[in-house]
Amino acid sequence: MTAIADRDRAPRIARRLLAPVLLSASIGSLLLAVPPLRAVAAQIDRLHPAWAIVAVGLELGSCVAFVVVFRLFFDGVGAGTARELAWTEQGSGALLPGGGVGALAIGGWLLRRAGMSTNSIVDRSSALFFLTSAVNVGALVGAGILLAVSGGAEPVDVVRSGIPILGGLAATAGVLAIPIVVRRSPHRDWPEWLIDLSAGIDRARRSLRAPSWRLLGAVGYLGFDIAALDATFAATGHPLGVAPLVLGYLIGYLANLIPIPGGFGVLEGGLAGTLIAYGAPATQATAAVIVYHAIAFWIPSLGGLVGFALLRRRLAAGEPAAQRPTPSSRSVAASGTPPKYASSTCTKIGFAESA
Repeated sequence: MTAIADRDRAPRIARRLLAPVLLSASIGSLLLAVPPLRAVAAQIDRLHPAWAIVAVGLELGSCVAFVVVFRLFFDGVGAGTARELAWTEQGSGALLPGGGVGALAIGGWLLRRAGMSTNSIVDRSSALFFLTSAVNVGALVGAGILLAVSGGAEPVDVVRSGIPILGGLAATAGVLAIPIVVRRSPHRDWPEWLIDLSAGIDRARRSLRAPSWRLLGAVGYLGFDIAALDATFAATGHPLGVAPLVLGYLIGYLANLIPIPGGFGVLEGGLAGTLIAYGAPATQATAAVIVYHAIAFWIPSLGGLVGFALLRRRLAAGEPAAQRPTPSSRSVAASGTPPKYASSTCTKIGFAESA
């Protein structure tokens, strides 16, 4: 039955790839057909190819960085399996509606097939999500402060910098409050998913207290991706300042929450609109975003397809995916993790193997 299901799944993945291709063709036709957008098409045609190649390399670096930090939280999974899972999650995030939400769902399903318990999947996946989100929030607040300091006291800059700072701090406070509330009401009948989520937040926080070089993966995952967008701006001949670039990127990416396959159309609109609001020239911003999204879509998508194919073959061959807990992973009880999760929690950080 599994083999039949896998065979049926392959055409569905192919259809998901076909939809973005058709959407890309539609966007290209629109650029050529609508007069105001012809300037954007002309700008894309004049892009400096060397900077486009740099953007591809930076996007690849972002994907590799995600593999690095993924293995920090899933160190109980075999190295090869973990790499394939990480690439598959990234491909799912690029292909499926909802971006990261779809990637988490696909990753959870594959981890369950690999033999990991549901509680452990939610715990570790939420820890990975909250750690990478913490980097995003830190960048958002930092860029807001930088814009406020460099932009003077103009009302527009106060609003454009103040809202991201307040939003980032409020989101951080809300997330950190979840495990505190759960721990202070141990006798309340909390939903299982909320308890697992709380454990994931605690795990992400503990990872910062036990430094590992793999934590750099969370920084590189965001940093290289923003740098890829910066490279496409440089390709237009109009590089953008650090603060507007980071703020425009992080706020604009919220458009990806709209459930459109591949984020085509909505992500371009969200990114370009926000970057223009932060001072980017309209034509150059639109051209840079279109090229960036093409790169940010195809690099993880192709890597994800390869990763999924290798992972499916590995699981079909019956290779063990989950490794036996190490002695250091059994010492988790001393780290403050609730006893019900001690069996599925691992504090060992993998320094020995590369990404």
